[in-house]
Amino acid sequence: QVQLVESGGGLVQAGDSLRLSCSASGGALSSLSVGWFRQAPGKEREFVAAIAWNSGHARYADSVKARFTISRDNTENMVALQMNSLKPEDTGVYYCAANGRPLDPVRTDIESYAYWGQGTQVTVSS
Repeated sequence: QVQLVESGGGLVQAGDSLRLSCSASGGALSSLSVGWFRQAPGKEREFVAAIAWNSGHARYADSVKARFTISRDNTENMVALQMNSLKPEDTGVYYCAANGRPLDPVRTDIESYAYWGQGTQVTVSS
């Protein structure tokens, strides 16, 4: 059973940067695609970014393209999300999630992800 823990959230001002980390235990991430999702107050959880198991492909939500970068280090069993030029609308709880099917391609739908972290709060003030 893969367990995920996010870290790196915080309170920043618009235009600042943050780097979120997702660390895994209880199993290897190396064969699983991993995604980041976020949920703002009163809104549904939404896709942010995802990366293939071998880093060969990544996908981003249109709202974060060119500002966010997802990366992974399979030797460290971790995935990171570098967030630059943050905007107030990026505020929310950010969740790391791992696909439950080994070698599955990158997915953007929540239902494809079997393992979830508890989330880390990101607040961007204007």
